Amino acid sequence: MSTIKLFLVDDHKMIREGLKNFLLDDTTFEIVGEADHGKECLEILEKDNDVDILLTDVNMPEMDGLELVQHVKKLYPHIKLMALTMLGESQHIKKMLAEGTMGYLLKNCSEEELINGIKIVHSGGTYYSPEVTNAIINNIRKVKPQKTQVALEVPLSDREKDVLHLILKEKTNKEIADELFISIRTVDAHKRNLLDKTGSKNLAGLILYAIDKQLFDDI
Repeated sequence: MSTIKLFLVDDHKMIREGLKNFLLDDTTFEIVGEADHGKECLEILEKDNDVDILLTDVNMPEMDGLELVQHVKKLYPHIKLMALTMLGESQHIKKMLAEGTMGYLLKNCSEEELINGIKIVHSGGTYYSPEVTNAIINNIRKVKPQKTQVALEVPLSDREKDVLHLILKEKTNKEIADELFISIRTVDAHKRNLLDKTGSKNLAGLILYAIDKQLFDDI
C-alpha cells in the first residue's frame, strides 16, 4: 500500500510537531509539507503539490483555513481537504464543509480518531467528529425551513435514498456498488442526480441535506 502524503497547516509549531511525532509512527503516512498559515502553504504548493490530504487549522494569521481551502479546491482539485481545529461552532463548520472540506475534527480528538479520519477521507469518504455532527444538527433544529425551499424540493427515489444512506455511512463508491449490486458508474450517476436534486455542491452538502431533512433514523 502506498503512503498517504500529508501537508500540515497550523500556526502553532508545537501542534505540527505533535502531529508529526505520532503520525510518523504509522508507516501509512508521509509528511510532505508544513506551513504556518494559508499564504505560506500556497507558496509551497506552487513548487510541489504532490499531496494527498491537506490538514489545516481554521483560525490562522495571514490567510485562514477557509480562504486556504477555497484556493486549494480551485487550484489543486486532486488534494483532499480536512480541518483540524479548536473551532466547533456551527458557522465555522458549515462554511468549511460548503467549500469541499471532507473531514472536520476537533483538536481534542484522540490520535486513533484522527488516524481513522484521515484514512477514511483518503479512501474517498467523509469524516466528522461526533461533536461536529452534533453542532450541525443542533444548529439546523433552530432554523425553520423556508417555504420556497420546500416548494422547489424534488423527491428522491428509493434507490437514490439507498445510495445517500451509504454515503452517510462513509462507504466508498465500490462498497456502495457491491452492497446494492450495481456498477460503480451507476453509483456515480446516482451521486450526480442527488447533487442536482438537493442543490448540493459536494458530498458535504448532501450530508447536511440528509441531516436537515432527517431522512434516516440511524444517522
